[in-house]
Amino acid sequence: MPPPSANGATAAAAAARDDMSPAEARLAMMELANMVSVPMALAAVIRLGVPAAVWAGGANAPMSAADLLPPGHPDPSVLERLLRLLASRGVFSESTESTPTTRRRLFALTAVGRTLVPGPASGASYADYVLQHHQDALVAAWPRLHEAVLDPAGPEPFARANAGVTAYAYYGKDQDANRVMLRAMAGVSEPFMGALLDGYGAAGGFRGVATLVDVGGSSGACLEMIMRRVPTITEGINFDLPDVVAAAPPIAGVRHVGGDMFKSIPSGDAIFMKWVLTTWTDDECTAILRNCHAALPDGGKLVACEPVVPEETDSSTRTRALLENDIFVMTTYRTQGRERSEEEFRHLGVDAAGFTAFRAIYLDPFYAVLEYTK
Repeated sequence: MPPPSANGATAAAAAARDDMSPAEARLAMMELANMVSVPMALAAVIRLGVPAAVWAGGANAPMSAADLLPPGHPDPSVLERLLRLLASRGVFSESTESTPTTRRRLFALTAVGRTLVPGPASGASYADYVLQHHQDALVAAWPRLHEAVLDPAGPEPFARANAGVTAYAYYGKDQDANRVMLRAMAGVSEPFMGALLDGYGAAGGFRGVATLVDVGGSSGACLEMIMRRVPTITEGINFDLPDVVAAAPPIAGVRHVGGDMFKSIPSGDAIFMKWVLTTWTDDECTAILRNCHAALPDGGKLVACEPVVPEETDSSTRTRALLENDIFVMTTYRTQGRERSEEEFRHLGVDAAGFTAFRAIYLDPFYAVLEYTK
């Protein structure tokens, strides 16, 4: 299945930027310079509980800033300014209610804004993803981004800004931050796993698999979802660092195994991994993929789910989201960890790690399913 194509009109609009007048160009740069206001306003309204209050169990009734604040609040216009900005970015819709003496702005959630509402299954949503990205320790890394260019082999900006502590070590030490991160991953993972199982799983992607190994499986939640939908998988092995699996809950049919994926990976009929390769260098990815290859029987498959950047740069939402995430990885996790193109993933698995076949399947606008066959 080919990757989603960019909207032609969007690409055309990007090409037309060279035809801007000087005043239009200055305005565009003003928007870029102030764009930090958008995620910060988004994080602020989440912390204030605005999306859940507007949604109110599905009502999504338009509300004013004053409606969303305690009675007697001294200045609801402060919240209204945040909501107007986010309405301009498509998170809220805005309408007005007028009387002969008053005019109120009312806000409701758009389809984009509804991604911030907790889901019925786990209570996770993209709200936690926003909050995870804007914790103080992560925000402090961004002013050091230029240092990643000057010293790409040195510590990533997060570590430079946090006394040498890496992001993984930070989450290991700060339990509150780790809980936010785990909720964020659940909020992003659940809709993607639904798309994976509805598409790849329903099409027989796990056919013939009795034992499935999930590398970097954390709590084992994704493995449980797969086994629930694919009953022919009778044994799951949730493989992660020893301290991670020590905290994993019991799951029927699943063994939690601690270890180091750079040393060896448990054997199975197939291996699954999700969002593992992105934060590692090419050499480290090759080592992981070779260990996967060694753990599989002939004909066995590795199913890796990763963001895949397009070869060509355009101004579509998809391309921007992928390239923005790439810089987030550079800043937070590893300067030389990176998002990769389809061809780069093919090279790592086939040319470097020894798999005989590769295909990329695009079931989700952001994450692709990368299937490597031994």
